[in-house]
Amino acid sequence: MKTVIITPLLLLLFIGANAQSDTTHDWYKRIKFIPLSANGNTYLSFGGDFRYQYFYFKNEDFGDEPKDKDGYMLNRLLVHGDLHIGNSFRTFVQLQSSGAGGRPNASPVDDNPLELHQAFVDLSNRSTAPLRLTLRAGRQELSYGSQRLVSVREGPNNRQSFDAVKLMAGWKNVKADAFFSHYVAARKGIFDDKFNKNTLFWGNYFTFKQVPVVGGLDLYYLGLQRKEASFDNIKGKETRHSFGTRLFGNAGSWDYDAEALYQFGDIDGRDISAWTASLNTNYKFENCFLQPELGVKTELISGDQKMDDNKIQTFNPLFPRGGYFGLAALIGPANLFDIHPAASLNFSKKTALNFDIDFFWRYSNNDGIYGPNTALLYSGKLATERHIGNQFSTDFVFTPNPYFYLRTEFTWLKAGSYLKQVSAGKNILFGGVTIQLKL
Repeated sequence: MKTVIITPLLLLLFIGANAQSDTTHDWYKRIKFIPLSANGNTYLSFGGDFRYQYFYFKNEDFGDEPKDKDGYMLNRLLVHGDLHIGNSFRTFVQLQSSGAGGRPNASPVDDNPLELHQAFVDLSNRSTAPLRLTLRAGRQELSYGSQRLVSVREGPNNRQSFDAVKLMAGWKNVKADAFFSHYVAARKGIFDDKFNKNTLFWGNYFTFKQVPVVGGLDLYYLGLQRKEASFDNIKGKETRHSFGTRLFGNAGSWDYDAEALYQFGDIDGRDISAWTASLNTNYKFENCFLQPELGVKTELISGDQKMDDNKIQTFNPLFPRGGYFGLAALIGPANLFDIHPAASLNFSKKTALNFDIDFFWRYSNNDGIYGPNTALLYSGKLATERHIGNQFSTDFVFTPNPYFYLRTEFTWLKAGSYLKQVSAGKNILFGGVTIQLKL
């Protein structure tokens, strides 16, 4: 019933937003942007977005979960206020509210009634200085590179944030960040996502643009400490250090993104030695009908090699985007080898149809598979098979203007021999609709 009511309401809002007159548009701009000084350097602005999603699973968790014939609905509201005083001072406050209708035992990542998502202060030197410096302190989002390791987590209902101090520097084609933070763990109450002492996250991230031959280059160090970490073969306190590099850019119609990193540290006294390497390349036929794009992505992500030695090789993806392999978010990036060809058709700049196939195998036979949040899905201790499964997906995206976003997605994962060993082994069918309005 809620679907019947809310969907037409969102569509009416979209139609109204596109049909507004110039007078209405000027009124909207006056409300959204309020100058507080004659030169406009001091101002107050407001914004937000509402996202509504309907998801349906057949054989969720490969048939191990009870059947759900109706699916469930997710909704998220983000609203913010942003005050700038000259070029040197800024304060930003954002509230987040999310709900999960028809979702039994929904986690706080999906169901969190009202929280302070961001609240930070920026202190900056003058924007005309050759070396631009900004110090940001408070609750904030972190996002770096391709968001394989540090993301705003747009896929799930709740975006993630950190209580952090961050220094940002920029000079010509170089950007550098240094930060120290506590991860903010979601809870189901109202304004109860409090300061979290259990997870520390810190690091340095450098981005160099217009590098000869290479294009773009990222170099980074990321540190993580968790009081309670759990993997297939061990539980305990985790201290992990990640050093990595990323090459990205384009050459004509080609886009490329390659990344590699190594992790070390210890978990409960056992040494960490983990790594990952990925390559993502895409070619666009710009002069052809529908401007088709063809791409391929492949990843090698380490898993634990032996159960009874003093080493842990399971890779920790830290804080990645939630829908790592699509909105269905069936598995996460740990102990994995995958090959991912994809294709797209662009009917216009506002409309696209995408297709992709993912072939998944376990990298190590002595480790299990994990969710996007590193939670263990199925152990590898009693399994001998490597093939996890093959995932086939298609999605349609429509963005007629900056304020409206529509996406429909269908995913089918055919369970492989490993999943048939450790679970009910049923194939998963997933369907989803996302409607998002931005203010």
